[in-house]
Amino acid sequence: MPQIEARLNQLGYTLPPPPAPAGNYLPATRSGNLMWLAGVGSRRADGSRIAGKLGADLTVEQGYEAAGLCALNLLARMKAELGDLDRVGRILKVVGFINSAPDFGGQAQVLDGASDLFVDLFGDAGRHSRSAPGMSALPGNIAVIVECVIEVTGD
Repeated sequence: MPQIEARLNQLGYTLPPPPAPAGNYLPATRSGNLMWLAGVGSRRADGSRIAGKLGADLTVEQGYEAAGLCALNLLARMKAELGDLDRVGRILKVVGFINSAPDFGGQAQVLDGASDLFVDLFGDAGRHSRSAPGMSALPGNIAVIVECVIEVTGD
């Protein structure tokens, strides 16, 4: 078993099926050794989602879980695109859109759910720059959407 997938299993995670695009766009685009992955939501393997506004319907802990699910969905897309997660050389940039109540200020703590998973899996290569803007609404009232840019190796 490839190293990153073995680490994923060791941490108790299973990759869900990769999410299909929800509109007229590509789930990933690549130029050279850089790949941009389209935003994915907090969909569980069974298709259910964590939905609601952080700070009104959901706690920071629930948002953290939602961001972690987004990271798993991004990993599933990376594997579908690359065939092997060991080809991910580095997580470069993460952007998490947080469905936030007007007075909610814990966006950074919510997005740590994705960031922590990437660092747990990839070590220093999982450390990344990021942005965590609060949004007044997201499609389907989903709690979190995360997108990322990665470096690809092993071509």
